[in-house]
Amino acid sequence: MLTKLLSRAECAACKECCVFSLYDIWEQPALSPENYQKARLLLPDAEFIHKGQESFLFRIRETNSIPHSDLFLCPLLDTEKGCLLGTEKPFECRIYPFQVTELNGRLAITLSPLCEVMLQKPVGTLLEVLKTELAEKIFSYAEQHPDIIRSYDDRNPVLLWKSQNFENYLEELNHVESKL
Repeated sequence: MLTKLLSRAECAACKECCVFSLYDIWEQPALSPENYQKARLLLPDAEFIHKGQESFLFRIRETNSIPHSDLFLCPLLDTEKGCLLGTEKPFECRIYPFQVTELNGRLAITLSPLCEVMLQKPVGTLLEVLKTELAEKIFSYAEQHPDIIRSYDDRNPVLLWKSQNFENYLEELNHVESKL
């Protein structure tokens, strides 16, 4: 989904989004029912817990996937081949480092500060790709699957707010761009 902003090689070289600590273990992506079924087939010994109405998270009992560390790798990550789900990975993974967050009852698309490559991109470039290709898809998916919506984290800058209707949304985008 983000190939205009990130190359597959850049993502494969980093894998930062597939590593979690004891402090951000809740940041792991929500598995849709379809992702959950595939993960169960691929990882029959994995344990899961419910998240929200329809999603699942991996139950992480030990955090020693990386020796001598409090970090763990997503169980779906094959360090040589990438995500075991391939192109069918969770939606949150497909849009990362963008995240859907909620603040004061409004949805926003924020940018995780963990993706070094994206932090180097001009904000105008990020907004253009969001405006022309991604924002409507991201907000629509979030409304249909609210389990992916995260609470706002002030370390993640807001790139776009969701408007009540798409016409207002485009007006807000143009207003934001005119200030850049």
